[in-house]
Amino acid sequence: MPRLSYLKALNRALGDELARDPSVVVLGEDIRVAASNLTAGLLKKYGPERIIDTPLAEQGFTNFATGAALAGLRPVIEFQIPSLLFLVFEQIANQAHKFSLMTGGQARVPVTYVVTGSGSRSGWAGQHSDHPYGLLAHVGVKTLVPATPADAYGLLLSAVRDDDPVVLFAPAGALGVRADVDPTELAAVPIGVGTLRRPGDDVTVVAVGHLVHDALAVAEELADQVSVEVFDPRTLYPFDIDGLLASVGRTGRLVVVDDSNRSCGIGAEIIASVVERVALAAPPRRVTRPDGAVLPFAAALDRAVQPGREQLTAAIQLVMKG
Repeated sequence: MPRLSYLKALNRALGDELARDPSVVVLGEDIRVAASNLTAGLLKKYGPERIIDTPLAEQGFTNFATGAALAGLRPVIEFQIPSLLFLVFEQIANQAHKFSLMTGGQARVPVTYVVTGSGSRSGWAGQHSDHPYGLLAHVGVKTLVPATPADAYGLLLSAVRDDDPVVLFAPAGALGVRADVDPTELAAVPIGVGTLRRPGDDVTVVAVGHLVHDALAVAEELADQVSVEVFDPRTLYPFDIDGLLASVGRTGRLVVVDDSNRSCGIGAEIIASVVERVALAAPPRRVTRPDGAVLPFAAALDRAVQPGREQLTAAIQLVMKG
């Protein structure tokens, strides 16, 4: 069975959608030379009218994509630096996202925003290492964070086909992940449906994006002490609360590991959504970046700020003590 990398899965999904639907176009900075490899080979196959290099004017081409979508196209924008979302938050949250609601469904804005390499990358420092998926989820924009190559492929397909704006975060920590994948089994993954990555009896760990792999490693390390169930939401908005409640209803304990800042983070929202509905056997725990964290340039300090396996192990042990 062939090995498929996460980044190649995204590239394949984009190519498949360009081939399937002539209304799909791709926009972004340096995408014709495939600076991030997301668009590798696409210019040669689909030409400059569908693979469109843009100026360094994110607010301009993000609004351009909204207009193109209103006119019948399905634009895909690549942002190679996650902090660019701060520049275009108004264009996405206040314009593209609201058109359908404000026109009673008469207008649709099928734009997909792909954030390639979100989160920390070695040496990218404070202004290039954010993971602002909580901001998009907060305002109700469909927000996807796939953890595996198959989900990266399937969720990007669903995003491009969706009639609403969708932001897909491709974490830097997941780009190199490889998996044995049967190409004939690659398919669209429904938005809003989580999945169990590992069954367990004692505690549910909700892990977002690349942290799914850390959670699975910790679960294996603790297997002779604690039976850890790993839940991967895949979609942060809409969130699969029913799937998570089914898991927590069995285990009675909850830990969330989330690579974003602590205050007002997605981890807090997940915990609140659970404790409103389920009586837990022990107080839940969050493993996140610190409040107001800005990732430093120094590699050791960068790693110290990020949620890691040691912190997750400690949180699981605390929950098990009650």
